[in-house]
Amino acid sequence: MTGGDLAVTGLGLVTPAGIGVDATWRGVCAGASTARTDPELADLPVTFSCRVPAFEPRRAVGRRSWQYDRFVQLALVAAREAIADAALDSATWDGARVGVVLGCGLGGVATWETQHKNLLGGGPPTVSALLIPMLVPNMVAGQVGIALRATGPNFVTASACASGATAIGTARALLHSGACDVVVTGGSEAGVSPLILTGFAQMTALSTRVDDPAAASRPFDADRDGFVLGEGSAVLVLERATDARARGARVRARLLGYGASADAYHATAPEPGGRGVTRAIRTALTDAGITPSDVDHVNAHGTSTPANDRTEAAAIARTLGPRPAVTSAKGVIGHTLGAAGAIEAALTVLAVQHDTIPPTANLERQDPEITVDVVARASRHAPVHVAISNSFGFGGQNAVLVFGKA
Repeated sequence: MTGGDLAVTGLGLVTPAGIGVDATWRGVCAGASTARTDPELADLPVTFSCRVPAFEPRRAVGRRSWQYDRFVQLALVAAREAIADAALDSATWDGARVGVVLGCGLGGVATWETQHKNLLGGGPPTVSALLIPMLVPNMVAGQVGIALRATGPNFVTASACASGATAIGTARALLHSGACDVVVTGGSEAGVSPLILTGFAQMTALSTRVDDPAAASRPFDADRDGFVLGEGSAVLVLERATDARARGARVRARLLGYGASADAYHATAPEPGGRGVTRAIRTALTDAGITPSDVDHVNAHGTSTPANDRTEAAAIARTLGPRPAVTSAKGVIGHTLGAAGAIEAALTVLAVQHDTIPPTANLERQDPEITVDVVARASRHAPVHVAISNSFGFGGQNAVLVFGKA
């Protein structure tokens, strides 16, 4: 095993708050919801979503963008930004020492729906020959690897809404084992589609505030009624800290620890006692070699659903006490499903780097059962030496990442 801290040397973000790290960070810190009425969802039970604004695939990805489903397009843009941010050159590096591990929960749902309509309407001849390579979830890692000439380990993790965080934890293991020198990791999802939205609506998981979409996602608020479907991608470049220092890289933050667990309780509901969440947090702290009192900030999973927020807040209070400042980005960007853990990990890195905790949008009246210190209304500027990012997925799959100052 090759031990030591890992360095986050590059970030790339494509989210409903903006395209690029700077745009996303400004949007999240401003605390204004990006939820809007979505014409593609007209006549459905819920008619609004959080989409990446002004994303033009041909301009952002290139003339061959039509060969990729949107979830791959978003990842390619984020990956390119992350590599540039890390001051690495994929044309000259030793690609065999570069891994790609990305999280994705759904894959190419837009492609699936479009081609299924083609099949029903025009028969087999109307179905694209690119159907399979466009829809399978692993292709996001495959296409990023092709674009970056990265020939090391290459795969996708799928743990529902924890997928992106699971990918980062897995990347950490590849670096510590010595299998890679650089890992391009994170997650991507483009699940805003009529079928996926309807499925979540049928489960009563979504907010139904169709008359006021901007106020719909309200994590930890007493009047929360569900999440808002979003899309996006985040890519982090990870290296061993010693390697990053040797090449004079700028380090945004260090990845200190990772913990994972399973509730083994229910397909979609969190275990009410939060024991799995608690175990994942404690495992991550132990892995990082820190104590609960060292944690300054928690980027919560914070979905804006009644059960999740209550269970998570209780677990945070039980394991970390009242001190850490808590926030949820989902009030701004909605729930990006398999990309959420990666996007929120990137935001946690930025919070550590800038000593700034973004507000939880739409938190007007905190649920009295939630006793943790949730940041609301405006960003809070305070020292953030250590922060954790929580991610939980259907199936009871929990993943927690710990980041620290560079």
